[in-house]
Amino acid sequence: MPDATTLTSSVLSDRINAMQESQTIAMAKKARELAAQGVDVISLSFGEPDFQTPQYIKDAAKKALDDGFTFYTPVPGYPDLRQAICDKLQRDNQLDYKPENIVVSTGAKQALANAVLSLINPGDEVIVFAPYWVSYEEMVRLAEGTTVTLMGTLENDFKVTAQELEAAITPRTKLIMYSSPCNPTGSVFSREELAAIAEVVARYPQVHVLADEIYEYINFVGEHVSMAQFPAIKDRVITVNGFSKGYAMTGWRIGYLAARREIASACEKMQSQITSGTCSITQRAALAALQGGRSSADEMVAAYRRRRDLVLALCQDIPGFRTPTPSGAFYVFPDVSGYFGKTTPSGDVIGTASDLAMFMLNDGHVAAVDGAAFGAPNCMRFSTAAADEKLREAFIRIKNCLAKLQ
Repeated sequence: MPDATTLTSSVLSDRINAMQESQTIAMAKKARELAAQGVDVISLSFGEPDFQTPQYIKDAAKKALDDGFTFYTPVPGYPDLRQAICDKLQRDNQLDYKPENIVVSTGAKQALANAVLSLINPGDEVIVFAPYWVSYEEMVRLAEGTTVTLMGTLENDFKVTAQELEAAITPRTKLIMYSSPCNPTGSVFSREELAAIAEVVARYPQVHVLADEIYEYINFVGEHVSMAQFPAIKDRVITVNGFSKGYAMTGWRIGYLAARREIASACEKMQSQITSGTCSITQRAALAALQGGRSSADEMVAAYRRRRDLVLALCQDIPGFRTPTPSGAFYVFPDVSGYFGKTTPSGDVIGTASDLAMFMLNDGHVAAVDGAAFGAPNCMRFSTAAADEKLREAFIRIKNCLAKLQ
């Protein structure tokens, strides 16, 4: 008689059976399970600011309730919020859009999924710059596209070059996906680097670009450059952003995309059949966030920069870690392959970054995510979105438990 697992797999769709669980969420789940058993776990696995949402944004949400914003919302978002997003894109990114080009979604993740599902047919190739955010590949798989992974080198801060991109483009290439500042590496593409990539894209009219800019405000090098700033390809760029990182609004679940009208309309159609409009209260809070400027974000960035510098110093004290300096976001992404082949006190061999992550969780009680989830199996991602004392304690634990490997 078939076991329960076999029966479940046969009932479920091939689509869901082929899909992997988000590894960041999976590791956070394991950390919570240990914590529930009374273990003092420090989790550096989740990309979530540890700051509270600014008070003026909370106040706007309370006012929205009192003002009766409790009904269904327009699928692409309230008109005044979409206009405010246009104003933000003009002010911060020198991008000229109208509200008809904006679709507000339940998180930037939904905006990304809307775009992929609206553009990709079975067999279309999607070039994904790696290391990449864990959900990109699964979104492409859901759309029945083919992922073509381009890995940037550690020596180039994990950034793909224009020459590497052009060599990977084929007649089946439909889309390029990347993030800057990057999750997981913290790398930031410069204007010159993106200009060179834009020149390549301009030569291939069938190729579109999905630019994930959710970490835009968490930038330690100054200028943030949007791919849509290059006129020759603007109509083929879909820019995705949101409020979770820059405004510490992770639980509010709101993001948006900006694209030419044809693509925006397609994403609106997709969203209309899945979730419809985003939460009314969240949208009023997001409007207040934009109207309040970015001073609160700048305060958080100062803290993230200090934490980055703290963690880099701590990583330098751990033999076997090769850690580039991130230019944005709130992660460090060391190469940990120097520990592969070593043996734990119980006799287990560390063969992969996943093995190392599990050893660190079980022995050092620190949760991190192995790099395979991001397309970089020699690396590991640590979030620096934690208090200074937590970060210090975490890396003391990591150093001590890694010293046990022989």
